[in-house]
Amino acid sequence: MESVYAALLLHKAEKTIDEASIEKVLKAADVTPDKNQIKALVAGLEGKDIDELIASASAAPVMAAPVGGSAPATENKEEKKEEKKEEKKEEEPAGLGALFG
Repeated sequence: MESVYAALLLHKAEKTIDEASIEKVLKAADVTPDKNQIKALVAGLEGKDIDELIASASAAPVMAAPVGGSAPATENKEEKKEEKKEEKKEEEPAGLGALFG
């Protein structure tokens, strides 16, 4: 992930994004560069418009987080349990009456 940040910094500074430049930025930040990751990143960015990639990433829809706490959910569960108990009590007498008919 640090390699991506380094590439973005180089892009913002209008510098060439290559393996040596990314390694230099990472070493300046006291981060050990992963040469395989850097090589894959540079290959992936080759021929791509980074500004366009950033714009398309920021334009992607983000799912909204659910709003509200967990308290109402527990109240609903308690209410449902009470309703089920009441329903069972009402059903039992009718069931017994049907047996003796």
